Amino acid sequence: QVQLVESGGGLVQAGGSLRLSCAASGRTFSSSVLGWFRQAPGKEREFVAAITWSGKVTTYADSVKGRFTISRDNAKNTVYLQMNSLNPEDTAVYYCAAAYVLSIVIDRYDYWGQGTQVTVSS
Repeated sequence: QVQLVESGGGLVQAGGSLRLSCAASGRTFSSSVLGWFRQAPGKEREFVAAITWSGKVTTYADSVKGRFTISRDNAKNTVYLQMNSLNPEDTAVYYCAAAYVLSIVIDRYDYWGQGTQVTVSS
């Protein structure tokens, strides 16, 4: 069982940066994969990034490679998404999620946070 709470969303101008945080709790945290998904208006929820427990293996959606960085601090039970060079197409609700294997498939993620809104103005 994993509980996730996101924070750090907000309004930012195009070209700017935001760092999202996701605080995790639960006895399975140490063995979990943590990921980020996002859902923009009128679109399906899509994969953004994921990271293994060790932090040594990460994977990113092509749309964010080179701009976003996922990391985790297990001492703080927190996963981060550093978002740079933001553009209006990044506007979405961002969700933190936990899985037991590294995957880009939404159905592999069993636990979800409430989401945090990211709005990028042009």
